[in-house]
Amino acid sequence: MKEGPDIARVAALIGDPARANMLTALMSGKALTVSELAEEAGVTIQTASSHLSKLDEGGLLRPRKQGRHKYFGLASDDVAHVLEGLMGLAAGSGHLRKRIGPRDAELRQARVCYNHLAGDKGTQLFDSLIAQEYLRHDGEHIVLTKAGAAFAERFEIDIDGLRKARAPLCRECLDWSERRSHLAGSLGRAFLGRFEELSWAKRDQKTRVVTFSAKGAKAFDGMFPVSR
Repeated sequence: MKEGPDIARVAALIGDPARANMLTALMSGKALTVSELAEEAGVTIQTASSHLSKLDEGGLLRPRKQGRHKYFGLASDDVAHVLEGLMGLAAGSGHLRKRIGPRDAELRQARVCYNHLAGDKGTQLFDSLIAQEYLRHDGEHIVLTKAGAAFAERFEIDIDGLRKARAPLCRECLDWSERRSHLAGSLGRAFLGRFEELSWAKRDQKTRVVTFSAKGAKAFDGMFPVSR
């Protein structure tokens, strides 16, 4: 056996349907309890605890205790990035769930991908930033241009503060529904935060759906135009 990263072990952890449902639920960026994750996975609390223990040991979760409750969240942006990529791969390969929920169209329009904007609105944001030369590709990475930094600062995003943080500033994330890129990293998180601060958009606390108000959608389209 050759030495190197054990992708088979990580894949096995994610590949179990119950664990996959739990991880998907945590893509909202919200920490959930064992009972909440058990409900998401359709298993008993005892079974959910066993699954969560394995995911924690595998480095995919970050458990936190507050009062009498223990909460679980994704361990890092890297985990969310991999999960979103797998969703895109599954969708592109035709592996889709046959039962489509009533909010499926809303999820495709705009949703939270861990802590940044995904769906049609997310890809529009990314495409517009590229088209306006606020972001550019640099090999396999994307970078914020000088003009892009000035644009973000005018939008009251503290770029200097983001650069000092440990998280990557800009990251390209494959959107599972659009099968195109959306913006992840601390800048992606900051943009979503500003949309919420300005009341352009609001997260549904029970789902990953992000709903834009009529005023917010108009302002968003004006600020991030794209050629369709």
